Amino acid sequence: MDHLTASRVVLSYPDGLSEWARDQVETDRYRGYFARVLDEVAVGNRREEFVDVGCCGDGLDVPFRVERIEADGGPAETAVVTADTEIAYRTRPGDVDGGWRVQSSDGPRA
Repeated sequence: MDHLTASRVVLSYPDGLSEWARDQVETDRYRGYFARVLDEVAVGNRREEFVDVGCCGDGLDVPFRVERIEADGGPAETAVVTADTEIAYRTRPGDVDGGWRVQSSDGPRA
């Protein structure tokens, strides 16, 4: 069975993501990471990915969702992501749990 190759994949993340985390997600290295790990995608697929929150924060997993796939000049429901696939973002309503708790008394406990 032949699979379409995605020319562009649009992922969404919650608009409650902090400015710091957005800066991390918007980097070329993060887009390149998605191009390496996504493999075959379908509209609606969800996955959580780690985002570095800086030196004073706890770990942050961001829920991404596949919103749109373009392949062969038009929309597709499924396709294979390659190193040549453009990764684009949009936001959707929602919050993300995470923040600067690691050094506080409310922080994670062993």
